Amino acid sequence: MSDHKTMTLTLIVWRQKNANDPGKFETYTAKGITEHHSFLEMLDVVNEDLILAGKDPIVFDHDCREGICGMCSQVVNGMAHGGQDRTTVCQLHMRKFKDGDTIYIEPWRARAFPIIRDLIVDRAALDTIVQAGAYVSCHTGGVPDGNAILIPKPVADESMDAAECIGCGACVAGCPNGAAMLFTGSKVSQFAVLPQGKPEAAARVKALEKAMTDCGFGNCTNHYECQAACPKGINVKFIARMNREFLKAQFS
Repeated sequence: MSDHKTMTLTLIVWRQKNANDPGKFETYTAKGITEHHSFLEMLDVVNEDLILAGKDPIVFDHDCREGICGMCSQVVNGMAHGGQDRTTVCQLHMRKFKDGDTIYIEPWRARAFPIIRDLIVDRAALDTIVQAGAYVSCHTGGVPDGNAILIPKPVADESMDAAECIGCGACVAGCPNGAAMLFTGSKVSQFAVLPQGKPEAAARVKALEKAMTDCGFGNCTNHYECQAACPKGINVKFIARMNREFLKAQFS
């Protein structure tokens, strides 16, 4: 028998059958949870109990469970990914909670992210933004050798900092306006600073701005919640860069 102390927690979980269902909070008890359980493992334990009781398990998204993909998108106690600095829900561990705690668990809340079921939302709007032009197309010329275009390290670092975005949508969930400016800004910026991305820079930023608006995302009003919620620490400076690129594009 394990000598680890166990916790009993109260979970207030959003349950919703589909996008048209009104949804509601339901209360569950998580028993036998140790500090070594991850947050998703804790939900696994609760779901096992629900299945044994003949009830529908809590539906949530997950994949790598290594803090890489960001599919484990949940709002925990009002904060996207649980509010731990640069941490996804799957890397949030139960040592951050204590016996007897009450935990509120919700899906991302944004007009552009319709709920599929329970804690899973449709984040296809982010893919729509990428498909609008967040890439370097084959029409910009042939593929050169890796060292043919010399790129200063600070420039390469800037691009890589923007490219670190994993597209989880926490920035949208954290923003009171449901804006995707940090996500879109990172996609614009990772190419805008590189010579390979400059030929299509104006067309790219215009297309991404339009896609972002068409998908129903809100506007940035400088709350900085997007940066605080981002599990990769994407900086709001990339929103400023996108705005500059957009203004330049109006004269190109």
